[in-house]
Amino acid sequence: MEILKVEDAEQIKLLADTAQEIWHEYFGIIISEEQINYMLDKFQSVSAVTSQIKDGYEYYLFYDNNEIVGYTGIHPESEKNALFLSKLYVKKQHRGKGYASKAFDFLRGYCKDNGLKYIYLTVNRHNDPTIAIYKKKGFYVAEEKCADIGGGFVMDDYVMRLDID
Repeated sequence: MEILKVEDAEQIKLLADTAQEIWHEYFGIIISEEQINYMLDKFQSVSAVTSQIKDGYEYYLFYDNNEIVGYTGIHPESEKNALFLSKLYVKKQHRGKGYASKAFDFLRGYCKDNGLKYIYLTVNRHNDPTIAIYKKKGFYVAEEKCADIGGGFVMDDYVMRLDID
């Protein structure tokens, strides 16, 4: 797997298109189609990703044989010595092939290279398969969080954490 940093408008468009595909396929069993569309527009549209990158977020596309298989979005938080894992998604047809494990290796290395002590993320409390994956990778539930994201929607999440050795 090749991991490439998203740095230009063309790559941002590829990422937003990948997000559309993955989110509609995956989240339909957890949240409404209306909320998926709202969240994609608010957090994963071309304009949203462009703004996030300007605010210090970094996005990476995962490639295998020149095909996008997934992506991640991170935000280093030096004041906390932490890395916020904002997004980590793999396309359905590529799940179970070790891409997430390679992504976690990349993230651990990123933390070590940048002196960050832990990775944390939020995950929907009803997303049992993903929670199980994070636990298998060494994450633990650090707290529960319910955030109003506007539009009449909330994100009802666990905050999970992985301490970096």
